[in-house]
Amino acid sequence: MTPPLKFLIVPVTPFQQNCSIACCTSTNRAAVVDPGGDIDRIKAAIAEAEVVPEKILLTHGHIDHAGAATALAEELGLPIEGPQIYDKFLLDDIETDGARLGIPARPVSPDRWVEEGDTVTIGEARFDVLHIPGHTPGHVVFVYASKEIVIGGDVLFAGSIGRTDFPYGDHDALISGIKTKLMALPDETVILPGHGEATTIGQERQTNPFLQG
Repeated sequence: MTPPLKFLIVPVTPFQQNCSIACCTSTNRAAVVDPGGDIDRIKAAIAEAEVVPEKILLTHGHIDHAGAATALAEELGLPIEGPQIYDKFLLDDIETDGARLGIPARPVSPDRWVEEGDTVTIGEARFDVLHIPGHTPGHVVFVYASKEIVIGGDVLFAGSIGRTDFPYGDHDALISGIKTKLMALPDETVILPGHGEATTIGQERQTNPFLQG
């Protein structure tokens, strides 16, 4: 039986951010999640997957996740959805960050900001939006309706959590969001993080040092 979703992970930028080509297998429609850079590599992955891209999804406004969003949206004629509007200041200033880091970027104006409780779709697949601030104020994650998988951005990693040492970071808010929202999901739920390997809610519940006690 063909699974309802398939993902092709494309590491981009010097930060090795996990840009994802997320595809609904019943329609062959796909979303490009967090295109931080390396547009040619992303377009090659879309061609390799033989899918039809229909939108760009952003979990948050950092350059390694959103730096190429505007250029890719223009080249492929795609709308941009997400993140939550509290990250507008990051997306407005992303070109400045790019110049500082040596990563080409242009300001991003999403076609749709999302909020907790909203849904986004990829083909026929539906994802629920959770707002989990702390790494950035407007960070969101996308939870597949069956709760089998979460597109997690920089909230929860295998054995770690997102950085909160930015001026706008909030460690307590991040931990609270993880514990009250992500840890409410089943142990078998897979987390696709913005960096590193995939993990599960159960694995992180049992072993992540930031979530103990």
